[in-house]
Amino acid sequence: MAAEPWTDLFNGKDLDDWVKRGGKAEYKIEDGAIVGTSTLNTPNTFLCTGRDYSNFILEYEFKVDPLLNSGVQIRSNSFDEKTELTWQGKKITIEAGRVHGYQIEIDPDPKKDRWWSAGIFDEARRGWLYPGALGGDAKQFTDQGRKVFKQGDWNKVRVEAIGDSIKTTLNGSARASIKDSLTKSGFIGLQVHSIGKEKDKDGTQVRWRNLRIQEVAAPAANTLSAEEKAEGWSLLWDGKTSEGWRSVRGPDFPTKGWEIKDDVLIINETGGAESASAGDIITKAKYSNFELQLDFKITCGANSGIKTFVDPDLNKGPGSAIGPEFQILDDERHPDAKLGRDGNRTIGSLYDMKTAPADKKVMPVGEWNHARILSDNKRLTYWLNGEKTIDIERGGKEWRDLVAISKYKVWPNFGELPEGHILLQDHGNQVFYRNIKIRDFSKK
Repeated sequence: MAAEPWTDLFNGKDLDDWVKRGGKAEYKIEDGAIVGTSTLNTPNTFLCTGRDYSNFILEYEFKVDPLLNSGVQIRSNSFDEKTELTWQGKKITIEAGRVHGYQIEIDPDPKKDRWWSAGIFDEARRGWLYPGALGGDAKQFTDQGRKVFKQGDWNKVRVEAIGDSIKTTLNGSARASIKDSLTKSGFIGLQVHSIGKEKDKDGTQVRWRNLRIQEVAAPAANTLSAEEKAEGWSLLWDGKTSEGWRSVRGPDFPTKGWEIKDDVLIINETGGAESASAGDIITKAKYSNFELQLDFKITCGANSGIKTFVDPDLNKGPGSAIGPEFQILDDERHPDAKLGRDGNRTIGSLYDMKTAPADKKVMPVGEWNHARILSDNKRLTYWLNGEKTIDIERGGKEWRDLVAISKYKVWPNFGELPEGHILLQDHGNQVFYRNIKIRDFSKK
């Protein structure tokens, strides 16, 4: 990714290039820093850049009164009219003029013993994203924050917002990491949090200095960074051709149904039948110990899946090829979510065997989700949008007990092959795939 030179967001002298939005808290300049002062009975106040930023690395330092919560908005907006959005089945209303978007938190709270600075909060929309709806363990995040935060001193934050990835560090320690594409561009804003009628907080201050930004080009789909290459990743799909893939029913790639368009691999709608039209596709190579990652996006009511350890010769009849499946499903609309046993056919589950947690993190229909599958000898682990959903030993007692009460009981030693193909399923619904990459540990 090509990067521009660093640009200072604050010239150290005046606030001519900044716009105040929201409440009436005051901002001034002292000793080369921007100082925000809390004010009674006024809503959240934001000092915002005069232009928007999309893909960037942002660095800044802050110092905050221990009584005050604050933050830095990125990719944020404020519209003249009321707007609405739907996320995870919930309608969210954003009032006219309300600043909303991702906030990199300044959140040291000694009273609550909560130390969530450099966490990611979605201002006026979804609330806490990390730790929260998109990942992170609250206790671990607090424990780490307590160690790295400098009370009463300057703290340094680095934010990398590139494509659908947002990552933060605090004083050099990695903090939050999410994948989310709800907002791709917006202004940067310095928040002075509302304090209501709490007189003890009146006049408390937060300071910022050394604000600088480096804009970068958006990452291209289906590419590997130098860091990923060094870690042993390779593309399992090149983003342009069917190289490395074939039909599960024969040596060639299907001539219809599967489509490659705009750097995305698409299985198109054919009515919802399982592998009855274009059919599943599998890798030409077999894999045993590996880490697989990919992005997928579903349409309303869609069903698909990612299978591993597939032997295409096991099932010569109708239906999909046989192998352990990372279920892809619109849980709200597809009837399969209510079938099976205890929700074991829902998204992120080991299909028809083991159920993903009910509070799993699922992006709305039309947004990209991220799947990760790790095969470590016989240990099979699934992650959905950064959070673990399945952890099981292939061939162990739990595995065989689950197989015995599943649809797979008719297949001897189901899922216990030492190696097999990786499969993307045609279930007759339109589903999109991209950024399919793998680390093959057997090649080390």
